[in-house]
Amino acid sequence: MDSATEVFVAHRNLLFTVAYEMLGSAADAEDVLQETWLRWVGVDPATVRERRAYLVRIVTRQALDRLRTLGRRRESYIGPWLPEPLLTTPDVAEDVELADSVSMAMLLVMETLVPTERAVFVLREVFDVEYDEIAEAVGRSPAAVRQLAYRARAHVAARRPRGIASPAEIRTALQAFQRAVETGDLQSLLDILAPDVVALSDGGGVKRALLRPIVGADKVARLLAAGWWRRDAERSVELVQVNGGPGLLVRVNGEIDGVVAVRVENGYVTGAYHVRNPEKLSRVERETALSR
Repeated sequence: MDSATEVFVAHRNLLFTVAYEMLGSAADAEDVLQETWLRWVGVDPATVRERRAYLVRIVTRQALDRLRTLGRRRESYIGPWLPEPLLTTPDVAEDVELADSVSMAMLLVMETLVPTERAVFVLREVFDVEYDEIAEAVGRSPAAVRQLAYRARAHVAARRPRGIASPAEIRTALQAFQRAVETGDLQSLLDILAPDVVALSDGGGVKRALLRPIVGADKVARLLAAGWWRRDAERSVELVQVNGGPGLLVRVNGEIDGVVAVRVENGYVTGAYHVRNPEKLSRVERETALSR
């Protein structure tokens, strides 16, 4: 048992990251880790040649089962659905590929993949798992996995954000965005928002949120100036790292009210993802470690 525990703990951050990228939900990823642990303790680690690969295989199978169930559940979700935000450690932002793969924008793109394609994409593109190992994890032949990987890669490439921003550009844009949101100054918001900026929000049917995406600098600026900054409450906005990228932690009367993940491209804000569903805010009081 001690040996099994040591091996599992050594790979826990990796396994959580795999599950989270497949599911977009930290709560469901934790459930998958628990199921993976229960299966792992029934195995003698001494009989497993590649322990990392074996654990990744278990977590992938469990996540696939959960993902198919979640797909049916999300069909009845009230309002737009956004991934569960995570406050991430600084090292996640330093790993450009990892940060991109867990960003709100990328997780939303991966939502458009079918479950097996998503599993193959995550394992191959993010974690560089060999095709033979992926085949064992998803129950397909290596040839079929290669085809799935090609299809998923093309699908994601056609939809993923393309702009590149330096850390300095991101910091400058986020600070300007924070000031504009705090003051509700319309012109300041127009100056920092890209012409085709998109705003989405998720209240889970519990908190007020947008019923559909809002597109365009003028519409989003007016929304931010009038909708997110009510004058009848004491509100504070804190700069944080959300899913490996820039974000804002919003408090109302001292209590966490929501998280805004911000996408910055070429010095402008191109996406704002506002999560207010209380069930998705349990992980934003502390940083979550992710790894590859």
